[in-house]
Amino acid sequence: MLPVPYGVLQIPELAVASQQPDTNPICFSLIVPTYNESKNIKNIVRQLSQLLDDAIPRAYELIVVDDNSPDDTWKIAYELMPDYPQLKVMRRIEERGLSTAVIRGWQAASGEVLGVIDGDLQHPPELLLQLWSEIQRGADLAVASRHVDGGGVSEWSFIRRFLSRGAQLLGLIILPGVIGRVSDPMSGYFLIRRQCIAGRILSPLGYKILIEVLGRGKVAWIAEVGYVFQERVAGESKVTSKQYVEYIQHLLRLRLSIGPIGRLIRFGAVGLTGVFVDMLVLYLLSDPSTLGWGLTRSKIIAAELAILNNFFWNDIWTFGDISRRQPGKRQRLKRLLKFNIICLAGLVLNVLVLNLIYNFIIHNQYLANLVAIATVTFWNFWVNLKLSWRVTDVKQK
Repeated sequence: MLPVPYGVLQIPELAVASQQPDTNPICFSLIVPTYNESKNIKNIVRQLSQLLDDAIPRAYELIVVDDNSPDDTWKIAYELMPDYPQLKVMRRIEERGLSTAVIRGWQAASGEVLGVIDGDLQHPPELLLQLWSEIQRGADLAVASRHVDGGGVSEWSFIRRFLSRGAQLLGLIILPGVIGRVSDPMSGYFLIRRQCIAGRILSPLGYKILIEVLGRGKVAWIAEVGYVFQERVAGESKVTSKQYVEYIQHLLRLRLSIGPIGRLIRFGAVGLTGVFVDMLVLYLLSDPSTLGWGLTRSKIIAAELAILNNFFWNDIWTFGDISRRQPGKRQRLKRLLKFNIICLAGLVLNVLVLNLIYNFIIHNQYLANLVAIATVTFWNFWVNLKLSWRVTDVKQK
């Protein structure tokens, strides 16, 4: 039984070394996430093993990741291992969810190409070889799609088709640069090169793991292969209204976490907490009913504490993905010093813009101050992005 990886959902950059040095190197790892698939597991393991034994004998591994199914899917899969040497089984007890099951499987995998297929036989196993062929041709990502030539759905009702297309349209509105890259972003059947997602911190929600891969991975060449989505022969569907809610939450989470717009929104939110800290400390230090210190001294201390507050939240949230690639106290101290200098320069810029706007453009101190704040916010964000939290390829040790 494979041990369950723990900690952050991050794929190792190098494939996990084989426990047996004399065995053939694994080039492909296919994850089959399962929950209550006891009626299907034997069939899908048999079909996938036959296909891969013919195409890439002994150069693949089939990893069943089961979420401690009450119907003992994991146990049935485990008992199949003597008959299928390339089969491995992982039983998760403390975690749940299809997307995280796939990532945990990838974390334990040895292949340079990673894949996923549903365990309910609604994804045709025979399509796997076409997807593998696209990867061999040089694709970074090969996706099984219902919306290209040769694709479709078998017996879906009008309501289900409407909800599926509506979900995709909503995705195009919220995340056009991600959802628009493939015809079937909700597909759960695809292959991806490890190098495209290695080292990235993944944070999926719900079932749509492909959206997470597209949003956070570095994927250039995408190939799509049409397939017809089949109805279940055995077992029960796990699609509920909860999945649609999680899908929307996932889209919004990605929208706020990727790209400069998402970072800018988070940077602005952090800035609001800094305003609160500044005002609170200024009151506690300078108000006659509290300490009654001088205004200038109180303002300097309040401003510096606000800067420290903003740095802390920006380092773990706004630019957290970059900070995690630059660990260590020394690196953090360098970021703090740069952030402090940039914010102090921003304060000077604020005064200059305020006076310029007020004296020559808008003779209203409050509107002029609002323009100055907006200007300095953009200044602080872009300069900190380029200097304090530079996107570098620092290797993790």
